[in-house]
Amino acid sequence: MASKAISWSGIGIRFLFALVLVLTTYNPTGMSYVSWVFDESGFRVEKLFLGIVLIIGWAIFVRATARSLGVWGFLLTTAFFGTFLWLIIHYFNISLTNDKLLTWLGLIIMSAILTTGISWSHIRRRLTGQVDVDEVEGGGHDDH
Repeated sequence: MASKAISWSGIGIRFLFALVLVLTTYNPTGMSYVSWVFDESGFRVEKLFLGIVLIIGWAIFVRATARSLGVWGFLLTTAFFGTFLWLIIHYFNISLTNDKLLTWLGLIIMSAILTTGISWSHIRRRLTGQVDVDEVEGGGHDDH
């Protein structure tokens, strides 16, 4: 049976996977899937394969985030990290004209939101003892 607790290293690993997913899909260096798709090399089966791999990764993270956080949780998480980004911009006096830096910070924040979503069920269980259940073994419903 898998451990019910999540550690900081577990959250860190989830963050690294989210960051790899986000930055592989797009980043401002020009070395991302989006840049590769729109280059002049035309169709290549490698582009299609990596695109499917990325779609699978996004489906896993987005579905887990949606199911774990729900609409209100997603809005609160986005507001939390959005205002955190605002604090960083304010306290480190980051220019709003620095497009590359703002893009990098936004991509990191997006990774943090996905990490929160994919980790939230574990975090809530640790904090409150409540368990999220999506499927029940046996498939039957008990209306008692």
